[in-house]
Amino acid sequence: MIGTSLDFSGLLDLSKDLEVLSKAESRNVLRQATRAAAVVFRDEARSLAPEKTGKLKRNIVAINQRSSDGGAVAGVHVRSSGKPENRNNAFYWRFVELGTLRMPAIPFIRPAYDAKEEDAAAAAFAKANEAIDKVLSK
Repeated sequence: MIGTSLDFSGLLDLSKDLEVLSKAESRNVLRQATRAAAVVFRDEARSLAPEKTGKLKRNIVAINQRSSDGGAVAGVHVRSSGKPENRNNAFYWRFVELGTLRMPAIPFIRPAYDAKEEDAAAAAFAKANEAIDKVLSK
């Protein structure tokens, strides 16, 4: 699993604005920001994924998750549960990404992460600023 975290505390203006907001508003802003970063990764992974039937690309999704520490967590997920013939099940993505004994690897998740790390951080900060401005303008 590839993991990264964005620390907003280093940006004084953004962290001060987050302190002004209520806990629920702050959580919502962080959720929107992390989702924006995940969408950047999702779009790049979809563009790099091999396309035979389109099933793999369709099943690369951005998700929000609950965090135990009250922070915001979002990520890119490849849907892979249920029966193999289900259109929402791309269980074979691991074989494509990592390869098998008889098939060479065609990585698309890791290169997407490596290529768009800075763009995702920029998207997260931009979305956080936008969401804070929206909340403060009420």
